[in-house]
Amino acid sequence: MIESNLHKGASKELFEFAKQNRQSATEAEELLWQSLRNRKLNGYKFRRQHPISNFIVDFYCHESRLVVEVDGGYHKDREQKEYDDGRTYELKELGVKVIRFDNKEVIVNLNKVLNIIEKHLNPNPSP
Repeated sequence: MIESNLHKGASKELFEFAKQNRQSATEAEELLWQSLRNRKLNGYKFRRQHPISNFIVDFYCHESRLVVEVDGGYHKDREQKEYDDGRTYELKELGVKVIRFDNKEVIVNLNKVLNIIEKHLNPNPSP
């Protein structure tokens, strides 16, 4: 049975789309995935192309309730930006935090991207 807390009621069809998406990752998504998979980032488990509610997110860490999105150039279009903003709002309503990077940022400065993700995994470090 699908964990509703983990997937927030995502449909069976969404799981099929997510499976297809995993087979067609962008260069930036693949590069980032190699640094996140198998608990490589501070022992946190990430899932890629993960269904949540009505959406498929690029990367998700359930433990930290963190979504990481890697956006291509089309995300700069006004209509796509509005859609992305609405999607981010809905995910926040589900108690999930969303951070975004563009493809170039991931490819050119992966270490910086990983450092930012790391900070969001540990929002309240001990003094």
